[in-house]
Amino acid sequence: MTNATLRTLAHTYTDGLPAELTSFIGRRHEVATVKRLIADARMVTLTGPGGVGKTRLALRVAADLRRAFPDGVWLVELAELNNPALLPQAVIGALKIQDHSAHPPIQVLTNHLREQRALILLDSCEHVLNESAMIAQTLLSSAPELRILATSRQLLGITSEHAFPVPTLSGLDSRHGGPYPMSDAARLFAERAEAVLPGFTVTHENQDIIERICRRLDGLPLGIELAAVRMRALSVHQLLDRLDDRFRLLTARSSVTAPRHQTLRALIDWSHDLCTEHERLLWARISVFSGSLDLEAAEAVCAGDGIAHDEIVGLVAGLTEKSVLIREEHPWGVRYRLLDTIRQYGRERLMASGQDQQLKRRYRDYYRQLSREARAQLFGPAQVKLLNRLRVEHPNLRTALEYCHAEHAGLCIDMASDLLYHWISSSHLGEGRDWLERGLADTAGLSEVRARALWACGRLAILQGDLASAVERLAESRALGERLGLEPVLGYVAQYSGMIAMEEGDTASAVSAFQEALDRHRAVRDPAGEVQALTWLTFAHSDLGDSERAVAAAEEGIAVCDAHGESWHKSYAMTALGVEFWRQGDTRRAAALQQQSLRVFHAVDDTVGVGGNVEVLAWIAASERAFTRAGELLGILRNLWEPIGVPLLGIGHLIRYHDECEARTRRALGERAFQAAIERGAKLSREQAVAYALMEEAPSRGRSGETGERSTLTRREIEIARLIAQGKSNKEIAATLVIAQRTAEAHTQHILRKLGFNSRAQIAGWVVEQARLSGEEPPGGARA
Repeated sequence: MTNATLRTLAHTYTDGLPAELTSFIGRRHEVATVKRLIADARMVTLTGPGGVGKTRLALRVAADLRRAFPDGVWLVELAELNNPALLPQAVIGALKIQDHSAHPPIQVLTNHLREQRALILLDSCEHVLNESAMIAQTLLSSAPELRILATSRQLLGITSEHAFPVPTLSGLDSRHGGPYPMSDAARLFAERAEAVLPGFTVTHENQDIIERICRRLDGLPLGIELAAVRMRALSVHQLLDRLDDRFRLLTARSSVTAPRHQTLRALIDWSHDLCTEHERLLWARISVFSGSLDLEAAEAVCAGDGIAHDEIVGLVAGLTEKSVLIREEHPWGVRYRLLDTIRQYGRERLMASGQDQQLKRRYRDYYRQLSREARAQLFGPAQVKLLNRLRVEHPNLRTALEYCHAEHAGLCIDMASDLLYHWISSSHLGEGRDWLERGLADTAGLSEVRARALWACGRLAILQGDLASAVERLAESRALGERLGLEPVLGYVAQYSGMIAMEEGDTASAVSAFQEALDRHRAVRDPAGEVQALTWLTFAHSDLGDSERAVAAAEEGIAVCDAHGESWHKSYAMTALGVEFWRQGDTRRAAALQQQSLRVFHAVDDTVGVGGNVEVLAWIAASERAFTRAGELLGILRNLWEPIGVPLLGIGHLIRYHDECEARTRRALGERAFQAAIERGAKLSREQAVAYALMEEAPSRGRSGETGERSTLTRREIEIARLIAQGKSNKEIAATLVIAQRTAEAHTQHILRKLGFNSRAQIAGWVVEQARLSGEEPPGGARA
């Protein structure tokens, strides 16, 4: 027999992996990615918090790679190894090496593996990290065909190591064979629940509860599986209600399950024990945050009382390496977050330390100061960065507001007023108004803080279309402003009173109010208020047909913005000026202004601003008789306005132009073509919609009738998608197109990611649907 035959027989009869006892759910993208990494790298380490599924993913990858490693795929389980010095013997035992010589164990391993093409899976390395790193480095150096796949809560730190952070299941959205689309987390819960409760099925009534259970458990596979076991005694509603006490609830007694995997608390205790004393202290303190945090926030809130300020960066790095903190890349910088389960554990530790109230005050004061500084700097070059910062800090701002209100409602309305631009730009109008209303109800007396909160609340009420409440709040604010001599308050009261007059059709009164506001803002040197008043004067003069004054007001406002390096308010002024140019018939200049401001609004994710620009661009398209484009833009608007609940938010006096555009477009296209255009626009993602509005991408192309969804694929990807629909494997696709199989696999993964799918069957169904929409025949042999 040849050596290759002997290796094949050895692999057939000596398998180093355990059989799967339960089905493997989801993880298609992760499996493919890890397999590609192993093909290119000598060592890959899967990292992540306890219970995220590192071991299960590693075992699935290893099982899939059996044929690529003729000398075996071997699992070395290290979790129960209490003596690190015995690590080489553990590997020898796992590889079933029969060597009775007097050689040192590490030499036995290197001699055995030197010429072998094998894959070793080192599972749970975190508590024997240094020893795992040493043995991995030694084996890789002596065995050139060896590959190592490791799982650990932190990296081993050797030079050839490639890291793969294992995500939770929460964000995955897949389709399954049943009647209801479910996330992979929910699919896992449903299957495990059915195993313990025969006959359990997902229904329209219980699906939302299941998804909420999975979100509460952070998509952690272990937590989901432990929760599913409770279906023996509880309904899904009872299970959800009891998850606040998840550590006690989620306990499984099994003689075949590792002790650290039998309860969530034991699992996290395991991680806690791996941390240094100061890392444990920082873990507890960081648990006061909601959502994510950056290094600056950690230093401001958590330093002191045993942790020096300059220690924080090293401790954050240590907690990140141990997968307690999850590192996230954002366009505006690196942030860190705790999974909710790990945060709850930390909060219990914080309360036990007696420092929780002190940390809550520090946390509250930090976000009060952040809100105050953001308000002071929002009219200037830092605006885009600040608005994005506030948006990502929203969970922390909400919690800080809760702490403010619990101590004194005046603190709450002061902070909520500082955040007025945040509530508007991030479309949290209802929440912002609720904080102000609650705080105002619990405060009384004469103060500038109350007067400011009243006009801020009135502004949000106007945006929500609640003019009666706005009038009431502004009247009280005016009375306070006059009694206390608060010129800034009276300026904003006049401005928002003018907006109400515009909504009610009294444009002449609106002009008078806006002019009063402009004078008061200038008197106190408030450039933000000045530009807002000028923008509204533009709308008002335009509404009265006074083009000269409308253009002059807008240009003056834009000049003020340019002098301060400001872009957000400037974009609203350009929107107003663009409306005036459109009314004059200058569609080219009007469109240029809308597109210029659209880029800014998109950068700060201001849905209100984006919606206003797309509105005017639709009117422009209809004016130019580009009715298909107008219909598609109207379809985009459905996705923009429906979540907000109010069309033309803030500029509702222009609603007649929307209605006229829609009626004219419907008449020109006919009902069938009009609805088709609406549907194409509505199908676009946010990015695609903005690109289309900017005339950078079209949702339909020629006779093929490709939707915007399909247009995200390259020509080669569309070709591969058609071959997938015919049932061809990646190997067959590679042969058909004369490309490498790895290239075909990469294209397939790109297609899945771009279309938001998790299976080849979904791609096939998509291809068939695209052919149906365009009136073409599906590719030969295509099957959904």
